[in-house]
Amino acid sequence: MGAERPHSASEVAAVIGSPIAHSLSPTLHRAAFAAAGLDWSYVAFDVPAGSGGAALEAMRALGLLGLSVTTPLKAEVAAAVDRLAPAASALASVNTVVREGDALVGHSTDGAGFVASLHAADVDVEGARVVVVGAGGAARSVVDALGRAAAAEVIVVNRTPERAEAAAALADVARIGALSDAAAADVVVNATSVGMGADELPFDVDALRPGQVVADLVYHPLDTALLRAAAAIGCRTVDGLGMLVHQAVAQQVLWTGSHPDPDLLRGAALAELSRRAAR
Repeated sequence: MGAERPHSASEVAAVIGSPIAHSLSPTLHRAAFAAAGLDWSYVAFDVPAGSGGAALEAMRALGLLGLSVTTPLKAEVAAAVDRLAPAASALASVNTVVREGDALVGHSTDGAGFVASLHAADVDVEGARVVVVGAGGAARSVVDALGRAAAAEVIVVNRTPERAEAAAALADVARIGALSDAAAADVVVNATSVGMGADELPFDVDALRPGQVVADLVYHPLDTALLRAAAAIGCRTVDGLGMLVHQAVAQQVLWTGSHPDPDLLRGAALAELSRRAAR
């Protein structure tokens, strides 16, 4: 984790990826810097696939102290940093770059951010049985983090067996399963993009039962079709904005040593989403 360290009067961090205009990272991190009284700037750079290594060299040349990394650059950046933290190494994926002296260190805060978002909703994953639907990058980070957080069992459900096997290999407690396993789970996670910007269900909610926790990593819309349907049958729900907020909190700790209030960052993100919806 990061620690308090001296900086010059003004520092710069950035988010890289493509497309980047939709990113909420500038909103989250500018709010965090302001709350901490830090004279930091945060900018967004549209960096296409194939240019992740060049972006890191630019980070060195420009003296940027931190990078957020999004699609499609996470694997490229993981291959180009000087050193990888444990989660980033296991995933071969980086969403955060930290400058430590002359070294650029890659971290992955997505999975830890998801677990933190559950804790913030009073959901303890230690000893829990969790079904994760999906096997892409987001799902992989969640499986890895649940294993690190001492979940009792993580069951990966995906249409492509090979991808499910690769995701399940990230945690000793993980295995491949089917949607029918959801009935006995404590927590069910939609880690697919189904429902993003559309009123679609990623799976049949008949697989769920009252009293379960249902989490959706999709945050646009915030109240997804899955979360509405799950709430209607008596499930507790956790929306996808929590993961985004808490992974940003972890990035702030790594970059500055400060720990922003997640509620403050969530409020800033909600205000920005409302502003965009009103356009």
